[in-house]
Amino acid sequence: MTKRNVIIIGAAGRDFHNFNTFFRDNEAYNVVAFTAAQIPDIDGRKYPAALAGKLYPEGIPIYAEADLPKLIKELKVDECVFAYSDVPYSHVMGIGAIVNAAGATFRLLGPSDTQVKSTKPVIGVCAVRTGAGKSQTSRKIVQMLMQKGLKVVAVRHPMPYGDLVAQKVQRFATVEDLKKHKCTIEEMEEYEPHVVRGNVIYAGVDYEAILREAEKEADVILWDGGNNDFPFYKTDLLVTVADPHRPGNEISFYPGEVSLRMADVVVINKIDTASPEAIQTVRENIQKVNPKATVIDGASPITVDKPELIKGKRVLCIEDGPTLTHGHMKIGAGVVAARKFGAKELVDPRPYVVGKLAETFKIYPNIGTLLPAMGYGEEQVRDLEKTIEKTDCDTVVIATPIDLNRIVKINKPTVKVGYDLQEIGSPNLTEILDDFCKRHNLGK
Repeated sequence: MTKRNVIIIGAAGRDFHNFNTFFRDNEAYNVVAFTAAQIPDIDGRKYPAALAGKLYPEGIPIYAEADLPKLIKELKVDECVFAYSDVPYSHVMGIGAIVNAAGATFRLLGPSDTQVKSTKPVIGVCAVRTGAGKSQTSRKIVQMLMQKGLKVVAVRHPMPYGDLVAQKVQRFATVEDLKKHKCTIEEMEEYEPHVVRGNVIYAGVDYEAILREAEKEADVILWDGGNNDFPFYKTDLLVTVADPHRPGNEISFYPGEVSLRMADVVVINKIDTASPEAIQTVRENIQKVNPKATVIDGASPITVDKPELIKGKRVLCIEDGPTLTHGHMKIGAGVVAARKFGAKELVDPRPYVVGKLAETFKIYPNIGTLLPAMGYGEEQVRDLEKTIEKTDCDTVVIATPIDLNRIVKINKPTVKVGYDLQEIGSPNLTEILDDFCKRHNLGK
C-alpha cells in the first residue's frame, strides 16, 4: 500500500493532538510537514523525534502556512488536514480552496478519530468563541465539585510555545510551577486562576500521556477547552459557553458550532451587558442546532479593586491577548469596568506601540483602542512593558486573568478587574452537577 503524504495545517495545538492520536503510528500515512498560523515564531521549528514516534526518526518540520501551495507541490502532498480553531467558515473553506487548487484533498478530523477515553468521569467546558467566558465557567464547576469533597484535576487545551519535549506533560499546582515551566503570559492567564484557587491543572503536548497522569490524582477530570475547539477527551458532560456580544458567531465559526451541537448544556454568558436582541439571536440559534441542550443564563459581573482610580481618569485598558486578536472582541472586561466606574476617556495605545506589538496591530487592525496583553516570548513581554510606559494615560486598567504587575513593570497606577460566572435563575449548574454526581456515584 502506498502511503499518503499529509500536511497538518495548525497552530501548535489541535494539530499536534491530531498527529498524536491519528497519524503517529499509522502506517497508511506519511506526515511530511506541519504549517503554523495564529501564533508567532512557531514556524521554522520541528515537531521533535522524541514525540513523533518510530515512523519519524528525524521529527517533522513546521513551515509557515503562507507556503502551503508551494509545499503541496514540492512534497507531493495527497491531503491536508485543517487543525486549528476559532476561525470563520469563510477562512476554513478559503484554506480548503488553496489546498484543492494545488491538487490535494482537504480534510477535517472529528471526535471519533481524535478523542481519548478516560478511566474517570470527564466534564468538558468549551466555548463558541475565544473570550466567551469559558475559563470562569470552568473555575465555577471546579469550585462546586470541590465543595462536594471531590478531587478535580483540570486539563487545559494546549499552548506549547517552548521546548516541546520538555512540555510533553506539564503539571501546575503552584504559582512557582508557572516559572519552572517558563510559561508565557497566555499560558499563565489560563493556569494561574486554577492554581491560586487550590486545584491542579495539566497541559502540554501529548494528551493521552497527560490524561493518564491526571487520572492518578483525580475523581473527576475537567477538560478546560480553548480556542472554541471541541474536547480532546470523550466527555460524560459537555458544557459550551455562548457569547451574545458576538451573536451569530455560534453558528458561523469553526469548530465553535461543533462544540455547540455536541453540548449537553449551553451557558449564555454576559447577558448583563448584551442587548436583548443579541441574546435572543443566540437563543434561537441554540434552539435551531441543538434543541435538546439545557440552556443556562449567566452573567459575568465586573469588580475592580480601586474604582477611584478610574472615575474621571484617562485609562488604558489591557485585555487578554487572544480574545482581542483571533477572538475579534471589541468590548472586554476592561472596557465594561471603565464605563461602569466613570472613566473620562479610553486612551488609544496605537500611537505608542513598539516592536512585536506594532506587528500585532498590523495583523489585527480591528483591535481598536485596547491593548492586548501579548506575551508569547520575552521580546513581546518587553514590548508590552515599553508600550505601557510610553502611553499617555492616568491609569492602567488590567483585565487579564493574571496579576500583570508580577510579569511586567508598570510605571502608572493600576486597577485590577475581576469577573466570575453568575448564574441567573433555573436551570443552573448546581442542578446539572448534582445529577452528574448521582449518575457517577460521586461525592457526599
